[in-house]
Amino acid sequence: MPEEPQAAEFSADEISHDADRADLTFEQLGVPGRLVNVLADDGKIVAFPIQADTLPDSLNGRDVLGRGRTGSGKTLAFTIPLVARLGEGGTGASAMREFKRLREREHEPGAERLPHPRGMVLAPTRELVNQIDDVIKPLARAYGMSTVTIYGGVNQKRQVARLKAGADIIVACPGRLEDLLGQKLLSLAAVEVSVLDEADEMADMGFLPAVTRLLGQTDPNGQRMLFSATLDHGVDKVVEEFLHDAKVHAVADSDEPVDTMTHHLFSVSRGNKYEVIRALASGKGKSIFFTRTKFQAQKMAKKLVQQGIPAVDLQGNLSQNQRDRNLSAFTDGLVRVLVATDVAARGIDVSGVKLVVQTEPPQDSKSFQHRSGRTARAGESGDVVTLVLPEQVRYAKSLMRRAGIEVEPQEVVPGSPAIEELVGEPAPTVENWTLAGAREKEQEERKELEHRQKAAARRRSRAARREAIARGEEPEASDEGRPQGKRHHKDARFADSASARRRGGGRGNAHHGRERDPRYREDRWSDDGPFIATERDNGRSGNRFDSKRSANRTNGRANDRSAGKRGRVKRTENPFEYQERRQGRRDDRHAGGYRGGNGGNGGKGGNRRSASSGHFSQRGGRRYGSR
Repeated sequence: MPEEPQAAEFSADEISHDADRADLTFEQLGVPGRLVNVLADDGKIVAFPIQADTLPDSLNGRDVLGRGRTGSGKTLAFTIPLVARLGEGGTGASAMREFKRLREREHEPGAERLPHPRGMVLAPTRELVNQIDDVIKPLARAYGMSTVTIYGGVNQKRQVARLKAGADIIVACPGRLEDLLGQKLLSLAAVEVSVLDEADEMADMGFLPAVTRLLGQTDPNGQRMLFSATLDHGVDKVVEEFLHDAKVHAVADSDEPVDTMTHHLFSVSRGNKYEVIRALASGKGKSIFFTRTKFQAQKMAKKLVQQGIPAVDLQGNLSQNQRDRNLSAFTDGLVRVLVATDVAARGIDVSGVKLVVQTEPPQDSKSFQHRSGRTARAGESGDVVTLVLPEQVRYAKSLMRRAGIEVEPQEVVPGSPAIEELVGEPAPTVENWTLAGAREKEQEERKELEHRQKAAARRRSRAARREAIARGEEPEASDEGRPQGKRHHKDARFADSASARRRGGGRGNAHHGRERDPRYREDRWSDDGPFIATERDNGRSGNRFDSKRSANRTNGRANDRSAGKRGRVKRTENPFEYQERRQGRRDDRHAGGYRGGNGGNGGKGGNRRSASSGHFSQRGGRRYGSR
């Protein structure tokens, strides 16, 4: 392996190996209260070593170079200061410069205001971008800020729309971000805080030239943080060019083995290899199996499913939506086994992974470390199994020795005690398993759970009401477990009217609700009831509390009860008459009245005009309302 540059190029007082900050809480480290509450809600109270070491400097706006092994908690180490600096106001200098620049350009012909995010995080893979965004979102929400993910493999329309909507922080892969900049869809001139995560991996993937161009477009006086396991392949040049007065934090050497990780080197024959893999995948815990090629990952996942072991693959031939779907299924626990290529070896942070199996020894010690780093993360324990053929034992031992691991090979066959001890109790097999079916079942179970919770809430509400009545108290209205709809009175006046109707014996009581309803004042009442004298003449009653409504309805719709619902009349011998009467009923309904208005008392209905004017015409020996 090439010799990596060491941190000795920085002065001694710039390098921090602070071990006295163990067991410090985020509040003690100076994290703003809003973020402390968000972290506490997620069960994060005490900072990990790299977080405790870097936060005092990064929260004060100093450039930071963080070096540490994978799974050490680097993501929170840069997301907390990123959000805190932007949310608490930051320096504000870059925002003022951007404002002045826009003011100068606003009179130029064709000048437009481009989206100008204030925070930027660059990462090498799409999966890592999504995972960083999942960490930033709840923190940014505490300050009313929004984020957007930018990467290739998907349509850019949604990303551009989020940018135009005013996203404050972008989490991006360098390739797609450069593409959008080339289309003049955003500007990086206002970026106050820039972060490079897994910088050494971006160097291995050839992204450093693009990273250099992107950083060159950000505010030169802004804060920059770089996190990398190593400083080789040109990462040191990026540090020298863009990080000013940087504080180097090397909490743990990236080559140092993790204490909570146990390594196993299993030697298997070619004929027994798949059966050993199937036995290792049969446990109840989450496990990741790494293969060398995309085809091997796809084939192995399919074969495990056929054997009754739910599994999904994660490899480069899948579309981004398929990769997101499969990774989400593994994260959510719908499947226990993920079969992946090295696309999952970097930055995939899935909690609860107990076993990592390398079906073939990797090409170099760095890949070995990153594959192994998918387990035993954040202080948890885990096992790493490397499967080798007899002729690969010597190479594998040399590879692990370079990674600082000393382990003796062990020959195994299906059913070996070493495998049974590692796997534990096997999980039951699932026949004819599909991911779509598992998702559908999960949704049904979630709906059933919500239904049971609502039913329990309604039972508690009824029990509380009964107890209040038994004590002689007026039970308080409770909406717990009660669906909100049109029948739920939110206006006290209408609630009183509804209760008055129940006490008054129905809608025909003229006096119910009179005391509560402001429409019923004494000076507006007469012997005939409110508004009756004028409304009855028109054949309609606009007041549903009318005590003499029965008399009015005798001339109108009340006569039609024998014919069914409103708008239907008895069919006569004359079909033309039946059709005309139905048309007249519809027209009268718009006029607010029914048969029996001025135009209808003498005939068989009328339209909007006849209900008010009383004009008639003669058709077929009968009188109808005129058109």
